[in-house]
Amino acid sequence: MPAAPAFRQPPSPADRLIGEAQAALATLFARPHPARPNPGAHAAPAPLGDAERRHAAGLMRINHTGEVCAQALYLGQAAVARDEATRRHLLDAAQEETDHLAWCADRLDELDSRPSLFNPVWYAGSFAIGLAAGWRGDGWNLGFVVETERQVEAHLAEHLEALPPADARSRAILEAMKADEARHADHATEAGARPLPPPIPQAMALTSKLMKTVAYRL
Repeated sequence: MPAAPAFRQPPSPADRLIGEAQAALATLFARPHPARPNPGAHAAPAPLGDAERRHAAGLMRINHTGEVCAQALYLGQAAVARDEATRRHLLDAAQEETDHLAWCADRLDELDSRPSLFNPVWYAGSFAIGLAAGWRGDGWNLGFVVETERQVEAHLAEHLEALPPADARSRAILEAMKADEARHADHATEAGARPLPPPIPQAMALTSKLMKTVAYRL
Protein backbone atom coordinates (compact mmCIF):
# COMPACT_ATOMS: atom_id res chain seq x y z
CA MET A 1 0.00 0.00 0.00
CA PRO A 2 1.53 3.35 -1.03
CA ALA A 3 2.39 5.76 1.74
CA ALA A 4 0.10 8.70 2.26
CA PRO A 5 1.50 11.93 0.78
CA ALA A 6 3.19 14.20 3.28
CA PHE A 7 1.61 17.59 3.69
CA ARG A 8 3.82 20.49 4.57
CA GLN A 9 2.53 22.49 7.49
CA PRO A 10 2.27 26.25 6.85
CA PRO A 11 4.84 28.24 8.83
CA SER A 12 3.72 29.31 12.28
CA PRO A 13 3.73 33.00 13.32
CA ALA A 14 6.91 32.31 15.29
CA ASP A 15 8.56 30.76 12.22
CA ARG A 16 7.56 33.77 10.13
CA LEU A 17 8.94 36.16 12.73
CA ILE A 18 12.25 34.30 12.85
CA GLY A 19 12.43 34.29 9.06
CA GLU A 20 11.80 38.02 8.83
CA ALA A 21 14.41 38.69 11.52
CA GLN A 22 16.96 36.61 9.62
CA ALA A 23 16.19 38.49 6.40
CA ALA A 24 16.62 41.83 8.17
CA LEU A 25 19.96 40.83 9.69
CA ALA A 26 21.19 39.49 6.34
CA THR A 27 20.21 42.70 4.53
CA LEU A 28 21.75 45.00 7.13
CA PHE A 29 24.88 43.16 8.22
CA ALA A 30 25.76 40.27 5.87
CA ARG A 31 27.53 40.65 2.55
CA PRO A 32 24.90 39.90 -0.12
CA HIS A 33 25.71 37.39 -2.87
CA PRO A 34 24.45 38.67 -6.23
CA ALA A 35 22.99 36.29 -8.78
CA ARG A 36 24.32 38.45 -11.63
CA PRO A 37 27.79 39.88 -12.26
CA ASN A 38 28.47 43.46 -11.20
CA PRO A 39 27.89 45.57 -14.34
CA GLY A 40 30.59 47.99 -13.23
CA ALA A 41 33.30 45.33 -13.02
CA HIS A 42 34.37 45.70 -16.64
CA ALA A 43 34.24 49.50 -16.74
CA ALA A 44 37.66 51.08 -16.87
CA PRO A 45 38.67 52.55 -13.50
CA ALA A 46 39.44 56.25 -13.57
CA PRO A 47 41.19 58.42 -11.00
CA LEU A 48 38.84 60.67 -9.06
CA GLY A 49 39.78 63.70 -7.02
CA ASP A 50 38.95 63.71 -3.32
CA ALA A 51 35.84 65.84 -3.80
CA GLU A 52 34.65 63.71 -6.74
CA ARG A 53 35.25 60.51 -4.78
CA ARG A 54 33.29 61.79 -1.76
CA HIS A 55 30.44 62.94 -4.01
CA ALA A 56 30.28 59.62 -5.86
CA ALA A 57 30.37 57.78 -2.52
CA GLY A 58 27.51 59.91 -1.20
CA LEU A 59 25.39 59.08 -4.24
CA MET A 60 26.19 55.37 -4.05
CA ARG A 61 25.43 55.38 -0.31
CA ILE A 62 21.99 56.79 -1.12
CA ASN A 63 21.45 54.03 -3.67
CA HIS A 64 22.65 51.36 -1.24
CA THR A 65 20.18 52.67 1.35
CA GLY A 66 17.45 52.69 -1.29
CA GLU A 67 18.10 49.00 -1.90
CA VAL A 68 17.94 48.29 1.84
CA CYS A 69 14.55 50.01 1.86
CA ALA A 70 13.41 48.07 -1.21
CA GLN A 71 14.30 44.77 0.46
CA ALA A 72 12.33 45.70 3.56
CA LEU A 73 9.37 47.05 1.59
CA TYR A 74 9.00 44.01 -0.64
CA LEU A 75 9.54 41.48 2.15
CA GLY A 76 6.95 43.30 4.27
CA GLN A 77 4.48 43.27 1.38
CA ALA A 78 5.17 39.61 0.59
CA ALA A 79 4.61 38.63 4.23
CA VAL A 80 0.94 39.61 4.02
CA ALA A 81 0.21 39.17 0.29
CA ARG A 82 -3.04 37.28 -0.21
CA ASP A 83 -2.35 35.88 -3.66
CA GLU A 84 0.57 33.51 -4.26
CA ALA A 85 1.32 35.07 -7.67
CA THR A 86 1.60 38.51 -6.07
CA ARG A 87 3.81 37.13 -3.31
CA ARG A 88 6.06 35.46 -5.91
CA HIS A 89 6.28 38.71 -7.88
CA LEU A 90 7.39 40.59 -4.77
CA LEU A 91 9.98 37.99 -3.79
CA ASP A 92 11.38 37.89 -7.35
CA ALA A 93 11.74 41.69 -7.31
CA ALA A 94 13.40 41.50 -3.89
CA GLN A 95 15.94 39.01 -5.28
CA GLU A 96 16.96 41.41 -8.02
CA GLU A 97 17.18 44.20 -5.46
CA THR A 98 19.69 41.95 -3.63
CA ASP A 99 21.88 42.18 -6.72
CA HIS A 100 21.63 45.97 -6.58
CA LEU A 101 22.50 45.94 -2.88
CA ALA A 102 25.63 43.90 -3.54
CA TRP A 103 26.71 46.06 -6.48
CA CYS A 104 26.33 49.27 -4.47
CA ALA A 105 28.23 47.75 -1.52
CA ASP A 106 31.07 46.76 -3.85
CA ARG A 107 31.28 50.27 -5.27
CA LEU A 108 31.27 51.85 -1.81
CA ASP A 109 34.25 49.66 -0.92
CA GLU A 110 36.06 50.77 -4.05
CA LEU A 111 35.39 54.39 -3.12
CA ASP A 112 36.76 53.80 0.42
CA SER A 113 33.37 54.54 1.93
CA ARG A 114 30.63 52.75 3.91
CA PRO A 115 26.85 52.29 4.01
CA SER A 116 24.56 54.66 5.89
CA LEU A 117 24.67 54.44 9.67
CA PHE A 118 20.88 54.79 9.69
CA ASN A 119 20.12 51.73 7.54
CA PRO A 120 18.44 49.85 10.45
CA VAL A 121 16.04 52.78 10.87
CA TRP A 122 15.23 52.91 7.15
CA TYR A 123 14.75 49.13 7.07
CA ALA A 124 12.29 49.12 9.98
CA GLY A 125 10.26 51.98 8.54
CA SER A 126 10.13 50.45 5.06
CA PHE A 127 9.09 47.04 6.41
CA ALA A 128 6.24 48.67 8.33
CA ILE A 129 5.12 50.50 5.17
CA GLY A 130 5.25 47.22 3.25
CA LEU A 131 3.03 45.52 5.81
CA ALA A 132 0.53 48.38 5.69
CA ALA A 133 0.44 48.30 1.89
CA GLY A 134 -0.01 44.54 1.85
CA TRP A 135 -2.89 44.57 4.29
CA ARG A 136 -4.84 46.85 1.95
CA GLY A 137 -4.94 44.08 -0.68
CA ASP A 138 -2.91 42.89 -3.63
CA GLY A 139 -3.97 45.71 -5.97
CA TRP A 140 -2.59 48.26 -3.51
CA ASN A 141 0.42 46.05 -2.92
CA LEU A 142 1.33 46.15 -6.59
CA GLY A 143 0.45 49.84 -6.81
CA PHE A 144 3.11 50.49 -4.18
CA VAL A 145 5.61 48.57 -6.30
CA VAL A 146 4.83 50.71 -9.33
CA GLU A 147 5.11 54.01 -7.46
CA THR A 148 8.25 52.96 -5.61
CA GLU A 149 10.00 51.83 -8.77
CA ARG A 150 8.98 54.93 -10.75
CA GLN A 151 10.35 57.20 -8.03
CA VAL A 152 13.57 55.18 -7.79
CA GLU A 153 13.92 55.24 -11.57
CA ALA A 154 13.62 59.05 -11.50
CA HIS A 155 16.25 59.52 -8.80
CA LEU A 156 18.62 57.12 -10.57
CA ALA A 157 18.31 59.31 -13.66
CA GLU A 158 19.23 62.33 -11.50
CA HIS A 159 22.24 60.48 -10.09
CA LEU A 160 23.44 59.52 -13.56
CA GLU A 161 23.51 63.22 -14.37
CA ALA A 162 25.21 64.11 -11.06
CA LEU A 163 28.00 61.52 -11.07
CA PRO A 164 31.52 62.70 -11.84
CA PRO A 165 31.96 62.27 -15.62
CA ALA A 166 34.92 59.91 -15.18
CA ASP A 167 33.10 57.53 -12.82
CA ALA A 168 32.23 54.86 -15.38
CA ARG A 169 31.94 52.09 -12.77
CA SER A 170 29.20 53.77 -10.75
CA ARG A 171 27.47 54.80 -13.97
CA ALA A 172 27.33 51.22 -15.28
CA ILE A 173 25.81 50.02 -12.00
CA LEU A 174 23.14 52.73 -11.94
CA GLU A 175 22.19 52.17 -15.58
CA ALA A 176 21.62 48.46 -14.92
CA MET A 177 19.62 49.25 -11.78
CA LYS A 178 17.48 51.79 -13.64
CA ALA A 179 16.58 49.21 -16.31
CA ASP A 180 15.59 46.69 -13.62
CA GLU A 181 13.41 49.20 -11.76
CA ALA A 182 11.53 50.12 -14.93
CA ARG A 183 10.90 46.43 -15.64
CA HIS A 184 9.63 45.80 -12.09
CA ALA A 185 7.16 48.66 -12.44
CA ASP A 186 5.95 47.43 -15.83
CA HIS A 187 5.45 43.88 -14.53
CA ALA A 188 3.49 45.13 -11.50
CA THR A 189 1.26 47.24 -13.76
CA GLU A 190 0.57 44.21 -15.98
CA ALA A 191 -0.21 42.13 -12.87
CA GLY A 192 -3.06 44.44 -11.82
CA ALA A 193 -1.57 47.30 -9.82
CA ARG A 194 -4.02 49.94 -8.59
CA PRO A 195 -3.05 53.61 -8.88
CA LEU A 196 -2.35 55.07 -5.43
CA PRO A 197 -4.41 58.07 -4.27
CA PRO A 198 -2.53 61.39 -4.62
CA PRO A 199 -1.45 61.92 -0.97
CA ILE A 200 0.50 58.65 -0.88
CA PRO A 201 2.98 59.31 -3.73
CA GLN A 202 3.66 62.77 -2.30
CA ALA A 203 4.30 61.32 1.15
CA MET A 204 6.61 58.70 -0.38
CA ALA A 205 8.53 61.41 -2.23
CA LEU A 206 8.97 63.46 0.96
CA THR A 207 10.21 60.43 2.89
CA SER A 208 12.61 59.61 0.07
CA LYS A 209 13.96 63.17 0.08
CA LEU A 210 14.67 62.93 3.82
CA MET A 211 16.41 59.57 3.37
CA LYS A 212 18.56 60.89 0.51
CA THR A 213 19.57 63.98 2.47
CA VAL A 214 20.67 61.96 5.50
CA ALA A 215 22.22 59.01 3.63
CA TYR A 216 24.38 61.25 1.43
CA ARG A 217 26.35 62.30 4.52
CA LEU A 218 25.66 59.61 7.14
